[in-house]
Amino acid sequence: MKIGFGADHAGYILKEKLINHLNNEGIETFDYGTSSADRTDYPDYANKVGKAVQNGEVDYGVLICGTGIGMSIAANKVKGIRAALVYNELTAKLAKEHNHANIITLGARTSTAEEAKKIVDTFLKSTIEERHQERIDKITNLEKDNCNE
Repeated sequence: MKIGFGADHAGYILKEKLINHLNNEGIETFDYGTSSADRTDYPDYANKVGKAVQNGEVDYGVLICGTGIGMSIAANKVKGIRAALVYNELTAKLAKEHNHANIITLGARTSTAEEAKKIVDTFLKSTIEERHQERIDKITNLEKDNCNE
């Protein structure tokens, strides 16, 4: 499994901790930035990770900003991305199972590193439930009908 990470300045430290955590678990990670706590713009990293998921470079993405809200909004502008703002293990599990999320977003100001590790682990261990496919297809059709790309 390949996981792509992206963060703005507010999420930089948490991103580094999560990458180290997954690497210690033997999971391959790709870091799409940022590389410091210097001010930067979250849409840039949401796009990079979104495109990496879209083209199959990585299987899933994890995006981190101050609250996770901006990253979620921006990532969902990339065709084929279903980014879910998650804030505990249950929302991470359901995002994957019910919504077939391929990116999760986290808030560095709203989750501790230990909470975030549990959230990411839960998301990665959860499985897609096919019984929700009809709804996912409707989301895909909404995207086709409303997005020019």
